[in-house]
Amino acid sequence: MSTRALIINADDLGYDPAVTRGILRAMREGVVSSATFMVNTPHSEAAAREARGLSIGLHFNLARGTPVWSGFPRALLGEDDGLVESRAAALPPDVVEAEAFAQLARLAGLLGRPATHVDVHKHLHQHPHVLEGLARAARAAGLPVRSIHPDMRRALQAHGVATNAHFIGDAGTEAYWTLERFEAHLASLPADGVIELMCHPGYRPETLKSGYSAQREVELDTFLHPRARELLARAGVVPADFRVLTPGS
Repeated sequence: MSTRALIINADDLGYDPAVTRGILRAMREGVVSSATFMVNTPHSEAAAREARGLSIGLHFNLARGTPVWSGFPRALLGEDDGLVESRAAALPPDVVEAEAFAQLARLAGLLGRPATHVDVHKHLHQHPHVLEGLARAARAAGLPVRSIHPDMRRALQAHGVATNAHFIGDAGTEAYWTLERFEAHLASLPADGVIELMCHPGYRPETLKSGYSAQREVELDTFLHPRARELLARAGVVPADFRVLTPGS
């Protein structure tokens, strides 16, 4: 791709009401340009009502919650008939594909329009069977999928699936997106290609424990800060969404 585009995507819409509120604020008042939506949580319907009209993709979730596909084999679920992160690697591609189609359909039903793209909660498409099944569904739906490293990028492209050329972001013990780190990355962006900046803005979760909790509020402050817009303007960047990879969609 000969031109540069930056997508600032917030993961975890629908994860928790407070997280959702923060993401929506970061999109409506800040510089976040895209988000991905978990459609199989107790908070998904409320999140969808609040997010209508925004640029939203699927945060494909095989790590927790109830599967959306009614045919999901119970033997592959946990004791409470829920999805289990540690079992994702063993899921057959056909099961992953069917669940991906079901979650995409649920997103479209809740939001009233299709997803802009797909990424995966906990990056579970690093497992080959998950990547295979998801790639099949994404290709059929004509949707881009997030790649987080060059090998994944090549694998998705080999499946005929559009993907970002570059990826920046993490979520560890410390908040990743401070204003200082945002400034540093903007100053050294690749010269061309679609760049995804993954982020996790939000307020501390109200309904569950999360290892990334107070850190979300730091990220929210970063993307709401007036200087964030100034830094983007200085870099000559207007944040886009994944539709830059699907012209005419």
